Order: sequence, then C-alpha cells, then structure tokens
Amino acid sequence: MSNARTAPSPTPVDRLRDYDYTNFYFGAGSEPFGILEPFGEWWRDAEFGSGYYLYSLPMESAPSVRVAIDDPKRGESLEGLINFASYNYLGISYRPEVIEAVCDGVRKYGAGASGSPILSGSMDLHKAFEHEIADFKGKQAALIFPSGYSANVGVIAGLMRPGDLIVADKLAHASIVDGMILSKATSRFFRHNDPDDLDRKLEGFPGKKLVIVEGVYSMDGDLADLPDILEVCRRHGARLMIDEAHSTFVYGSNGRGVAEHFGLDEEVDIHLGTFSKSLGALGGFVAGRRELIWYLRGFARARVFSCALPPGVVAGLRKALAIAASEPELRETLWDNARYMHSLLAERQVDVGDSTSQVISIMIRDDAAIFQIAEDLLHAGVYMNPIRYPAVGKHKSRFRMSVSAAHTRADLEEGAEIIATVLRKHGKCP
Repeated sequence: MSNARTAPSPTPVDRLRDYDYTNFYFGAGSEPFGILEPFGEWWRDAEFGSGYYLYSLPMESAPSVRVAIDDPKRGESLEGLINFASYNYLGISYRPEVIEAVCDGVRKYGAGASGSPILSGSMDLHKAFEHEIADFKGKQAALIFPSGYSANVGVIAGLMRPGDLIVADKLAHASIVDGMILSKATSRFFRHNDPDDLDRKLEGFPGKKLVIVEGVYSMDGDLADLPDILEVCRRHGARLMIDEAHSTFVYGSNGRGVAEHFGLDEEVDIHLGTFSKSLGALGGFVAGRRELIWYLRGFARARVFSCALPPGVVAGLRKALAIAASEPELRETLWDNARYMHSLLAERQVDVGDSTSQVISIMIRDDAAIFQIAEDLLHAGVYMNPIRYPAVGKHKSRFRMSVSAAHTRADLEEGAEIIATVLRKHGKCP
C-alpha cells in the first residue's frame, strides 16, 4: 500500500477537464512566469483534485506482461495488471542474461560514460555495438545516440540546412518535427500515406530534398506506403529517411524493419531506429552509407553535445541484440500474438482504426470520457495509456496497446475480454 500524494487544497473546476497542455502554450503579458498560475490551477485539479490525470503512474515492477502500478488517486498499489502499455515487444529487457550483462558492464565501466562521445565518452563497447548494429542492418556503418529523440533531431538538423526542403508524413513523431524546426530548412507535411500529396509538396523545388516517413506509425499502428512513396522520391531526386522505431527487430525476414519487409532495404537512404522498443532499453541509432555516418559524427549536435550512453546499458543492449538476431522465434511469437489479439478484438467489435501491427489503437474518439475509461480499465486489471489531443487529433482519442512476444494466449484472451467489457459499459462497443 502506498501513500496518496498530497498537494495544496485543490480547486476543482468542471471546465478544467476540457483543457490540455495546448491551452497553456502561450501566456499573456510580459512576465515569463505569468502562465504558471493558471496552469497550476488546471494541474491541481487534474492531478490532485479530480485526479483524472493518469500519466506517469509509477510502475513498481519490471515492464513484463504482468505489472504492479501505484494508483496515487486511491493510495493503493494495483498488482497483477496485464501490461499492454510497455513497448517491450520481444520481452527482452528483463531476460536474466540481459540483466547479467548490464551488471557486468556496470562492474567494469561504472555507472556512466562521463563524457561526450567525441571526447572521453566513447568506450570500446560503444564502438563494438555500432559495428554490430551496422552488421545487423546490413549497412556500411552506424552511429548510436543517447535516445531515439536525439537520433531524429541530430540526424535531421545535422544533415539539412536553410534553403533545403524537408517533407514529412503529417503523422510523423514529435522528434522528427523538432529536427525539422532545428534544421531551419523549409518544412512541409504531406497527408498521411498519400503519395500523390507528397508529389505535390515536392513539385518544383530546385534544391536538396529529404522525405521522412515512419515504418510503423506509433499512434495508429499502420505501415508506411513505402513502395509508392519511394517512387515519388526517385522522380523528384529526393532522399528518403525512415524512422523504424516501432519496426526494427520486428519486421522483415531478418528483423531489419519495414524497409526489409517491402524488399526495399537497399533503396532507402537513411535508416533510423531505437533501442527502447523491441530491445527494451534506451538509445537510438542511424545506419547507412559510411560517408553519411562520418558526416553526422561531426554535425549531429544532439549527439556531439550529449553524454554517451551509459556503458552498462550498452552492455545489456549488445546482449539484447544478440538475442533478437539469434532467436527469430521471438518475432514469430510476437506476430502470432498480434494476429490473435486483432482477431479477439474484432470478435468483440472493438474499433482498432487502421492498425495492422503489434501496435493496436483502441479507438475511443471521446476526449472527455477517455480518462474515466482508463481508470476503469486499470481497476479491472488492464494497464494501457490514454492518448488524446495534442498527441492525436481532436476527438481521435484512443488507447495504444502494445502486444509482446511474452504475452500468453491466456493473457490476451483475458485482456480482450476486460477491454470489451469496460468499453461496453461506456457505450464504446456493442
């Protein structure tokens, strides 16, 4: 049993439930702290008053298929919840051999790298891991970053310049958008998976052009229309970058990602991925031609001016990569589980939008109701995160379900039944 959080006396105001972070992006007047008081009023009600803010709930266990979650609103620990929130697609992060590798790395190198990668932060295992990632991806070279976010920001802003053109899918991750902003290049967005709109956005631009898509879109669970998008890029002389955060180590005959899945691995110019999803740890990478990696070593500021990944994390990642590469049955089990969960939800007429992957969108389309549904799911035995504006469009709220290779059929069946029962109670499925 944990203690409920305490805060200054809450001021519940019904209208505050309609607010989100976007209401507090700008503040009136010349005082930088002027926005803090109205934001604080909303926050007190969201977290401490009505208690409908259900993010950052402390997990009291490893991100395995069953987890314990601290519920600060009720002051209790909820144990044995079916975990459909964590990205741990292959169930690798808590494998004993990975944990032991992390411990060995910490014992040898200490807690952190204590330096930037270009100064004192590069250790022999960082270099070895970069070679192993390049070999796994079948590329000439690779570069690792402290996070997937810094990888996107570093690569995009490191390569593109004012006067260049970047065109990204409108559902691109925030890290892609931030990289575009930092590059100061001309930025455009094309309608999701619409090659014709991409063609219009590229038409007539005479300078350097970069198109960016994701392999699996993190909020919708659908795949990039890579063959048609690549054809448009070729026609306009544009380079293509794919963010395979949710698809590396999962898609393709060797687990290299959606580009391999479509047989276009050699056609895509820049391959980006993360280690926080399928490998269940931390970090990001870019892989491609050798000269690209050499260039980014000097110009990817998000890496140059960050501390290198902790060596213990890298030691664990090396073991996790070896497992992912040597145990293809993990991917097979994951896809069996994903297909089975899709079928279970379809039988119960649960709306999953356009999802075709292990990332399944449980569509609610009700921004006002989603937090209560989330709380009911939590106390019924399922842990999933509510997603609403601005992470997705207005009235496109949903839960993002992550299916893992470690889930059993019984986990999936129990989870699907709980989800359908709670949604039925709220009138969100028949």
